[in-house]
Amino acid sequence: MAGSASARAALALALCCALAAAAAGQTGPWLRAHATFYGGADASGTMGGACGYGNLYAQGYGTRTTALSTALFADGAACGQCYKLVCDRKTDRTWCKPGVSVTVTATNFCPPNWSIPSDRGGWCNPPRPHFDMAQPAWEKIGVYRGGIIPVIYRRVSCVKKGGVRFAINGHDYFNLVLVINVAGPGSIRAMDVRGSRSPDWMSMARNWGANWHSLTYLNGQGLSFRVTVTDGQTIVFANVVPPNWRFGQSFASNLQFKL
Repeated sequence: MAGSASARAALALALCCALAAAAAGQTGPWLRAHATFYGGADASGTMGGACGYGNLYAQGYGTRTTALSTALFADGAACGQCYKLVCDRKTDRTWCKPGVSVTVTATNFCPPNWSIPSDRGGWCNPPRPHFDMAQPAWEKIGVYRGGIIPVIYRRVSCVKKGGVRFAINGHDYFNLVLVINVAGPGSIRAMDVRGSRSPDWMSMARNWGANWHSLTYLNGQGLSFRVTVTDGQTIVFANVVPPNWRFGQSFASNLQFKL
């Protein structure tokens, strides 16, 4: 009986640990890559980027951001994903800081440089997984003089403050919607829009980065969005945009995806 009770206690403890790990956003296996940095000590050079988030300070992404190589960026489908990185001291004890990690959000693309070999500066050449991180984030785990460090990394859930936000750009018959501040998996699989005078949902297509577009005239209508993220969660943001919206405006919801 004592042995059985001990086994049950051990099982319960293991289950609690697993749940705690899931709650902490430990969602993917540990993998190997390398990391460099860009953007300056204040990360001001990281603004804009291939995901379209613009001013990363104003949008809440701050200095904990990264550009991804082709192998990870997936033509923009990885925009908004979060990664936990640790410098691999087993490979390089000189330039790795011990006992620390950093979590970053994918906001940019690190393009390949075909004129340089992949192991001699063409760090973002396919098929290499590579992180070109904002300098303040990189310096959490690496010593500045090293320049490039070996890392182990994993996908983790994104923790965000507040709800998902939508920025509307474009013009008549071309509605370009940037989706910002996405928690959970961080990246979007599919998106639909419905106008307040429209009975049906209309599919949107990824235009570039985290921008999705529709080719329907929606001026003067309130807008609802149906967003599905890459872990399968779907949220309907009903009437998140009022009928008097204008191009260039942003709108915040009070809804957010689960971690």
